[in-house]
Amino acid sequence: MACLLASAALAQMPSKTPPPKKGNPAVTQQPFGKMPDGTPVDAYVLKNAHGMEAHILTYGGAVASLTAPDRKGAFADVVLGMDTLDGYVHQTLFFGALIGRYGNRIAHGQFTLDGKTCTLPKNDGPNTLHGGPQGFNKKVWKARIVSGASPAIELTYVSQDGEEGFPGALSAKVTYTLTDHNELRIEYWATTDKPTVVNLTNHSYFNLAGAGSGSILNHEVTILADRFTPVDSTLIPTGELRPVKGTPFDFTKSTAIGARIEQKDQQLVYGKGYDHNWVVNRTAAGLVKAAEVYEPTSGRVLEVLTAEPGLQFYTGNFLDGAVKGKGGIAYGRRDAFCMETQHFPDSPNHAAFPSTTLLPGATYHTTTVYRFSAR
Repeated sequence: MACLLASAALAQMPSKTPPPKKGNPAVTQQPFGKMPDGTPVDAYVLKNAHGMEAHILTYGGAVASLTAPDRKGAFADVVLGMDTLDGYVHQTLFFGALIGRYGNRIAHGQFTLDGKTCTLPKNDGPNTLHGGPQGFNKKVWKARIVSGASPAIELTYVSQDGEEGFPGALSAKVTYTLTDHNELRIEYWATTDKPTVVNLTNHSYFNLAGAGSGSILNHEVTILADRFTPVDSTLIPTGELRPVKGTPFDFTKSTAIGARIEQKDQQLVYGKGYDHNWVVNRTAAGLVKAAEVYEPTSGRVLEVLTAEPGLQFYTGNFLDGAVKGKGGIAYGRRDAFCMETQHFPDSPNHAAFPSTTLLPGATYHTTTVYRFSAR
């Protein structure tokens, strides 16, 4: 099954973040514009007891802003995004968005399920990327504030049978929680009325020096994975699980993003940098630490914990300065990185990969945590 149950408690995970202190955590709602058809879009602002904030849009479930403190306690917005709803509607780079039904690529826009071929619209050369041109990132989700000890919202969306070519009516639910351990916790659920495939993720672009501050090549990355899935020229996995040892993909020890990104390695040529899936090291189901990123100037640290088997590390290779984001700043090549927790790309076409099939009566459920600290 595609489901990986997030059964491990966060309290069991080591944390470098400060302990909770008294404050006034809250969730506020504010309008963020209207869609071309008049549908209103809202922004929900989650604020924890330390003053950290997350701004979540009902359009695409996007993380529009996420503040984190540096080693001196100064906050900066560490995710790329747009100032207006129109900016989000007219870009195709998935800034901060919820991705579905299927995160990452499906080869040739098709797969076979229960002996039937499902054909999807192609939006990435010969392939389907991130659920198609009208995926979950382009939908307006319903939202409600969730009561509890930490500020949280719940987003829901029903994807109808046949939407973007996927079978079955899929009911999706996602919660965003901002904890007092400076963690943005994202929890996903889905059910279906027909056999289908599902692979949900979040596509936030991070720059720990602050959004719009330039290159991320000095960020130091650790990925707790001994293998990755090499790809062909269209970025579809070949099916091999290749050891990272001795390659530019070995981040088992903290390494600057820019240290090897220009090496004459065929995989880096295909991706125009890093745009690959790592096979997360794990010995059991549940939350495990998959990666850590350190920005030496600010001291900010991002830890990624997930219940997923894979992690797509992407270094903003296709940002080209054409899109102007917050404050009118143009986002250039390698001005941000993504850590997209996931099942492997093109899994429906690789029987040896962990399955992404979801059947009626079963529940897809997975959790990812982005934890911030400084040193």
